[in-house]
Amino acid sequence: MNVLFVGPSLPDAAAFCGDAIHVRPPAAHGDVLAAVREGATAIGIVDGNFEHVAPVWHKEILHALDQGVAVFGAASMGALRAAECDAFGMVGVGRIYQDYAAGRRVDDADVALLHGPAELGYPALSLPLVNVDATLDRVEGLDKSAILMFRDIAAALFYKDRTWPAIIKAAGRAEDRDHILQLLHVATVNQKREDALALVRAMVDFSPQTPAKRGNWSFRATTLWRSVADQP
Repeated sequence: MNVLFVGPSLPDAAAFCGDAIHVRPPAAHGDVLAAVREGATAIGIVDGNFEHVAPVWHKEILHALDQGVAVFGAASMGALRAAECDAFGMVGVGRIYQDYAAGRRVDDADVALLHGPAELGYPALSLPLVNVDATLDRVEGLDKSAILMFRDIAAALFYKDRTWPAIIKAAGRAEDRDHILQLLHVATVNQKREDALALVRAMVDFSPQTPAKRGNWSFRATTLWRSVADQP
């Protein structure tokens, strides 16, 4: 059984996963442990909850790897956890993971965004910084100084407030707002979606014969772990 935790990064994930991968909402604390208990052989983490509930725990990912379960991460919370756990065998996928793993990104908020509920398909209400940067890498018709200014402004905005109109307004470019928005629309890159799709492809191609655990380490069942793992 393959399990994928995903939400706003790829709201239509089910259309790409078919019957091969069980799609579940964004991961929270305990969800990876539950998937292991249910017999998962591969687990993908794209999106995760973090604001109102405890996020997915590194320890449960290590437990999964220790049990021989392959764990993939990309795009959002999955990219963060993969960068933190790849030395133990978690498989990171995509540009966002690579940026965190290489130290080019360090702030968790770079992948965060405000979005609507699952019932409406997780509509995006703000822009994650990783998508801003990917779009500015490709945009044409803006000079380098404007691009640098937009990057700096976007990085300084709280993730829930980050939108192209807000960035353009803060840059003092309201007079040519429509023209800039058109240029950005043409160049738009949804890096989180692209990385999430790459993870789906990696899971579809996954061979369960591939060992999950990597390196000379052993899982230790601490008192805190037992207090969590012993819960039904």
